Amino acid sequence: MKIEACIFDLDGVIVDTARYHYKAWQKIATDLGFDFTEEMNETLKGISRYDSLTQLLKFGQIQKSHEEKLELCKVKNDIYLDSLSEMDESAILPGVTKFLTELDNANIKIALGSASKNAIKVLDLIGIKDSFGVIIDGNGVTKSKPDPEVFLIGAERLKVSPQKTIVFEDSDKGLDAAIAGGFITVGIGNDENLGKADYVMPGFENVSFDHLLSVLPL
Repeated sequence: MKIEACIFDLDGVIVDTARYHYKAWQKIATDLGFDFTEEMNETLKGISRYDSLTQLLKFGQIQKSHEEKLELCKVKNDIYLDSLSEMDESAILPGVTKFLTELDNANIKIALGSASKNAIKVLDLIGIKDSFGVIIDGNGVTKSKPDPEVFLIGAERLKVSPQKTIVFEDSDKGLDAAIAGGFITVGIGNDENLGKADYVMPGFENVSFDHLLSVLPL
């Protein structure tokens, strides 16, 4: 099978913004009167801001109206955006830039499929927005991962089939979304958390596209 495209999640795959999100959610939890741990934060990976807040409130056993949730989401986003003020290309995870260049040279179509509503801002800050022919973010979908909508829209706009597209994800819900959409999946992280993927690797450092094709069950 010939691979025609690759779709990348953003946080934890292309760039290390996880710590910024964690600190912002931690501040929200502290203001609400409870502790928010890294273990709790793991459950928020790959889902929308609103759904993340809903999960956070469950941890604190706190009830909020829809309007109150929207306001807390805005507060969280403001905290997050403030923390990004000094972000630059150094935040790109090792090996990513080289891998994207290799895909471009091989005429592989490239898209971003992220739940983040700040994806374009982050890509601008780190200087690689032009690497992506299509960008689907939280502003362009109505359903959060594990629903496959974000990846299916990406494939549609790239004019490729999911069966000929690799999705790179670092979250359990993100992999569920890609699998549900019929995509080939590569987990970025460790086997313990991402074993359902077709292939798992710690990151893109020292990884070539040709090698990846040789180890995937295509």
